[in-house]
Amino acid sequence: MLIIRQARILLPDGNFLLGDVQLRQGKIVQIARDLSDVQGHCIDAQGLTLLPGVIDPQVHFREPGLEHKEDLFTATCACARGGVTSFLEMPNTRPLTTTQAALDDKLARAAQKKSGELRFFYGGDP
Repeated sequence: MLIIRQARILLPDGNFLLGDVQLRQGKIVQIARDLSDVQGHCIDAQGLTLLPGVIDPQVHFREPGLEHKEDLFTATCACARGGVTSFLEMPNTRPLTTTQAALDDKLARAAQKKSGELRFFYGGDP
């Protein structure tokens, strides 16, 4: 159990709440003004704003083939640092992701390296 305490929380309606967020297995289970009765690992977020993660539907990562520019780990970490928690990667690699074998390779690489929710566009035949 994780509790983020005393954050300025952006709510779905666009308003802010100064309060706490309870998470279980990485999922929000409760948002309230005061969850001091809830036990768990606490993060003091006083003075910080808590926003939902951003979904980027078109990223251009460079693995495989251009890892000297970035790899899946460094790219997804950079996204997370900027608040992007989910991404859909366009095939801009060498080789392009236009075969089932290339997609399988990319999925195997991502399973080992990714930080966040990563999905791939597939440019081959169905």
